[in-house]
Order: sequence, then C-alpha cells, then structure tokens
Amino acid sequence: MMPPIIGETLRIWFLSALVVHGAVAGNPDAKRLYDDLLSNYNKLVRPVVNTSDVLRVCIKLKLSQLIDVNLKNQIMTTNLWVEQSWYDYKLRWEPKEYGGVHMLHVPSDHIWRPDIVLYNKTTNVLARSADGNFEVTLATKATIYSQGLVEWKPPAIYKSSCEIDVEYFPFDEQTCVLKFGSWTYDGFKVDLRHMDEKSGSNVVDVGVDLSEFYMSVEWDILEVPAVRNEKFYTCCDEPYLDITFNITMRRKTLFYTVNIIIPCMGISFLTVLTFYLPSDSGEKVTLSISILISLHVFFLLVVEIIPPTSLVVPLLGKYLIFAMILVSISICVTVVVLNVHFRSPQTHKMAPWVKRVFIHILPRLLVMRRPQYKYDTSRDIITRDCAVTIMLYILSAIISYILLSHRRFPEHGTRIKIPRPIVYVCRYTSGRVLMRTVRGKEKTCYYPYPSTQEDSEEHLTPKRFHSRPPSKEDLSPSSLTDGARFGGSCLIHGPPLPPLHTECEDLSGDAGIEEVKSPALRSPPVFSHSRCPPEVHRSCICVRFIAEHTKMLEDSTKVKEDWKYVAMVLDRLFLWIFTLAVLVGTAGIILQAPTLYDDRVPIDKKFSEFATTTVVKCPPQ
Repeated sequence: MMPPIIGETLRIWFLSALVVHGAVAGNPDAKRLYDDLLSNYNKLVRPVVNTSDVLRVCIKLKLSQLIDVNLKNQIMTTNLWVEQSWYDYKLRWEPKEYGGVHMLHVPSDHIWRPDIVLYNKTTNVLARSADGNFEVTLATKATIYSQGLVEWKPPAIYKSSCEIDVEYFPFDEQTCVLKFGSWTYDGFKVDLRHMDEKSGSNVVDVGVDLSEFYMSVEWDILEVPAVRNEKFYTCCDEPYLDITFNITMRRKTLFYTVNIIIPCMGISFLTVLTFYLPSDSGEKVTLSISILISLHVFFLLVVEIIPPTSLVVPLLGKYLIFAMILVSISICVTVVVLNVHFRSPQTHKMAPWVKRVFIHILPRLLVMRRPQYKYDTSRDIITRDCAVTIMLYILSAIISYILLSHRRFPEHGTRIKIPRPIVYVCRYTSGRVLMRTVRGKEKTCYYPYPSTQEDSEEHLTPKRFHSRPPSKEDLSPSSLTDGARFGGSCLIHGPPLPPLHTECEDLSGDAGIEEVKSPALRSPPVFSHSRCPPEVHRSCICVRFIAEHTKMLEDSTKVKEDWKYVAMVLDRLFLWIFTLAVLVGTAGIILQAPTLYDDRVPIDKKFSEFATTTVVKCPPQ
C-alpha cells in the first residue's frame, strides 16, 4: 500500500498533465479550421478571384497619445493604432462545419497584408532604431471572420515630418499631416478607403478615433479630418491613392505666458521707470543697461525653443526685438537728458527758444508746475544768505577799527560819527544785493561805495556776469587817486550825504551812530581815497569782491536750475512718449495672434462623442 503523501503527489501530477495537454491541444475545431484555411494559402498573392479585380482596403487611425511636437526639428511623434480591414475570399468558412467558430485569430505574418506605409515618415540611417520604420514593425495577430473579413490593428509610434509655422509663436496653431498609402499597389489593384467614408465624398470630418486619446499637456486637438487623394504621375497611367489625416493643434499658452510673456512685458515696462528716476541719483543708465541685458537673456531662451527658420520672425521674437530697440533708444535719450541736467553757464548758453519751449510751453502741456520760492518779508530773521551779512558786519567793524586807529584824536569834547550798518536780512534778486535795514527798506548797496545808475545797469547786463570781479590785487596807488576806479569820496571818509541822494542811508543813522570826541572830524572836508590808509581800501575791496562773487554764484545757480528744469521736462516728455510706445507696441504685436480670438472647443475634450463601436467598417465591394 502506497503512502498517502506519494498518492497525493501523483494525483497533482496527473491533473497538471491534463491541463497542459488541453492548453496545447486547444479547441480542436479552431485548430482544424486554421489548418484548412492556411494549409494551401499563399500570402504573396493578392486575394482576388480575377487579377483585374480591385481589392478594397479600409483604414482608420486611433490616436492614443500625442507624444511630442519638436518645433526645432519639425517632427511630430504620435502613438497610433493603424486599423486596417479588407476581405479575403480564401479565408471564408461555414461556422456550422467547425463547431460554430465565427472568428479566428491568426498571426498576421501568415496572411496577405496591404503594405500600408506612412509616406511622410522621418528616417535616420545612423539612428534607425530611434526613428523606426515606414511600416508597422510589431506584427500583432489579425482577426478573421467567417465572411472573409480580415481586421488588423497594430500599434505603432510614428515620427512624421511636420511643417511648423512659428509666425505667431507661442500663440500658434499647427496642422500636421499623416499620409498613408500602399507602397506597392496602385489604384487599379488596391482601392484605399476610409472606414467612415460616405458614398460620394472623399472627406471625413472626424477621421481619427479619439476614444482612447490621452490629453496632451501642451496641445489642444481642434480638428482631425481625413481626405482621400488620387494622384497621377507622368510615368504611369495608374492612379496612386493615399489618405491624408490632418491633425490641427492649438498650443496651450499658459506655460509660455507665465514664464516668458509676462516677464518680458514687465521688463519692457521697466523702461518707462528710467525716465521717472531722478537724474541726480546716477542710476538711470545703469537701470537701462540692466533691462537690456535681461531682454537679451530672454531672447537666448526663445532661440533655443523656436525652429531656426529664416522665413518668418516669431511673434515673441518680434516683441523682444521691439523691446530691445525701445530700451536702446531709452539709453540714448537718457544720456542726452543727463547731459542737459548737468550743464552750467560756464559750458553752455541757453538759447531763447529753449527757454521758451521747455520752460514756458511744454510744462503747461505736460501738466507740470515749477515751484516758486517765496521770501517771507514779515519775519526779521537771518536767511540762507546770512553768511554774507555776518561778513559785512565783521568787515564794517574792521574798517571802523582801522579808521579809529589811524586818526589823531583830540582830548575831549569832539565827536565823530562812525557808521555801523544795522542789517538784518541780505538776499539777492535780479543780480543785485538787497539789504534790509531797521527802517524796513530794501536798498541796492555795494558798501562802502555809493551805487550809481551806471553800476546798476552794468550789474544787470549779461556782460557783467562774465566779467572778472575786482580783486584785492587791483589795489594800486593810481587806483586810489581822484577819478580812478576806486578814487573819489566814499561813505566812510567823505562828507555826509543827504538821505535822498544815497541808497545806503539806512546803513548809518541815529540808531547806528557812535559818538567819539575828535576835532579833526568836526567839519570834515571832501575826503579823497588817496588820503585813506591802504588797509581801509583793502577792506572795502574785499567787501565788494564778496558781494559780487556771491551775486555770480547766485546767477550761476539760477542758470543751472533752469537746465535742471529743462532736463526734468524732457524726462516727463519721454516718460509719456515711452509709456504710449510700450502700450501700443505690446498691444499691436501680441494681439496679432489669431488664436486669441479662436473660441473653438477642442474635440479631445469631447472625444467620447466620436467613439466607434462597429465591428465591420469596410463593406465588401
């Protein structure tokens, strides 16, 4: 008696042998049908009764995935199912004679197949494995029906050539074609048709099955029509047939808008800020050059994406070129504005038309108002020019001290009047020195010399501005004589003048007089500069030199401020011009893309409407 373990093992082996035998043997009716159909079958002969008969072959594409659209190499890579069907009279049988078998799967290599190839297939001899072949390389099994219908649906990855139009990149719309046809048979041997083709029409609106399509992250499928073409060549009388599948795609622009368009537009609008930046900051040219370099970087990125074509310039390339030209012009304009801003009366002279146009006319048109400095005369305080006033006080004190030290004073009872200017405010208007005294009057005075009409007119003329002011070196014995440059009587040494005949009467008065006993000055005669001590004249010349030098600085500052205001007006003018140019240029270039106005719904979003379920799609001829 056998052990139970050994008996159980033998039983398992026996059942396994039965399963293997059944799997190997399969359906005996199907095996018998296979042997009967293919025992004397010649796969090299076209399956027609008469050689003059035309065999109808129907094809259709099922798009599974749009793998890539290479703009630079102009190649479209797709994953397709090439559905083919035809009738083979040698593959018919009666299902009753073979146990009710209606369908049989056979290797496609054992039967005749139409050599349908992709005409616009890209090939590379050195890298053939990467580009694949013209025909289907995966020989999947074919399905045979009892009526003689043969269906073959092999999958394939095709790399087809596609003419890319980059005129409106990245708002572009591309149409790529897949041209299928028989490589060997002409139109008199094989009648190539589309499965969904209607009688009397060679165009199928939806020629590609999208029921199994994986939506692309970059493209939207808009149209997939199919067209049957008959072409006659000069060499032959037979027509050659092909079916061209047109795949119209529209690019999804979110990626390019966020990563390229918006940064480029932002950088372009930064050009406007160049003219809003003050010229004294010293960063206007730096900002413009930085913007130009940023645009060059974006242009290099776009060049790597778009195909190297010389037919058209892409829309994005046009915008970048426009922005770079705009920034380059802004750099040139900025240099001109800076040149105007830093001009001075020592280097440039402002023409009258410049002052009229840029100071009086353009500011009103540009809604600009130049702030005017208003002096507050109601407050007796020292202004920004108090330094000159203080120096006048000091020099007056020095003059008085020198005068007293060089006079011989008698004993007692004699008084001389020593002027002490009571000056509270000193300022400059129209090239004159105005001094406000205790009486509240403003007089023009070059103390201690009396001002004349000729002096006033001389100070107001432009020639006076460019003349050399008197210096301490001008003092000489000849200049101190009567009638010379500094000759004659002055307010310190000369006789007291009536109040109505001097402009500086407020500098010496009752409030500013100090009485000193001296018989020499009790009835002073007409006093000449030639009798004055040299120290007094040097002090007087210093006072006048300081006054005229301060007046020159004030005039120079006014001219510089006018040039700065002209530069400010130019900045404001170009600010509006470049703002308008950026807005119009951006709208005029970007809005040219027709896809911005295309509101068609992609058909890949509603692919279920075009799904087909019919088994037999190619009717017998």
